[in-house]
Amino acid sequence: MSENRGDAEERGDSVDTKFWFRRYFKKGKAGAGSADPGRYRMDYPSIGTCVIINNKNFHESTGQKTREGTNVDAEALERTFRSLGYKIRREDDQTVGEMEELLHSVSQEDHSGSASFVCVLLSHGGEGIFYGTDAPTELKTLTGMFRGDLCKTLVAKPKLFFIQACRGTRFDNGIQTDSSSDESSNRIPVEADFLYAHSTAPGYYACRNRVTGSWFMQALCEMLKEHSNQLELMQIMTRVNRKVARDFETTNKKKQMPSITTTLTKDFYFR
Repeated sequence: MSENRGDAEERGDSVDTKFWFRRYFKKGKAGAGSADPGRYRMDYPSIGTCVIINNKNFHESTGQKTREGTNVDAEALERTFRSLGYKIRREDDQTVGEMEELLHSVSQEDHSGSASFVCVLLSHGGEGIFYGTDAPTELKTLTGMFRGDLCKTLVAKPKLFFIQACRGTRFDNGIQTDSSSDESSNRIPVEADFLYAHSTAPGYYACRNRVTGSWFMQALCEMLKEHSNQLELMQIMTRVNRKVARDFETTNKKKQMPSITTTLTKDFYFR
């Protein structure tokens, strides 16, 4: 195993360095349109687009290994977000230039009829970087295209990024335990209304099984399927954190802890 690679493997576990959606609410029901100022509106014609970038094979010059098992993740994510009503756009094995072109194009589309936007990024990585098939790029370059000043039709709407990639070269050894019209101001920060859900904490590897897929994406799909009808997004993500932390472990007792950064300003419900 190479310490400076974005991918390491052990006995099958690896690490990574339409429906037309419309919801009608009864008058006075919480969450109807803008009736609840603490809840994102969902009364749009569509829940939105989900872009999946799935990088499996890498140019030899990158020094990165093939990400076996990532197609399992991509297929599960397609099923999961399609079942929630998202329009899926999946692209495999994208170079840095292709990723940037794709996301810039999507950011310039008209999202005025959409309630939200989702982007899933599957690749090797490091702290603050994400690999195209030919080279690494800054993660912020990709996500920053959807800032409020650059993507006007997603202003004040949730923009959710789910990222399966390593953020360093450390393993977590674990430890035993005992047991819009509602705004008070017309101006909002350009970095508002984002969620960045990383598969692992800063500085650590992220694990992926070559047969069943990555721990984080397995848990995300399972928890969305189980709880998206009832729970708010952060409640769901807390359950994802718990499942990864408690239910997964490598054969040599290594653990993993997802990490979530959010600038969301309201509660988000998929239904």
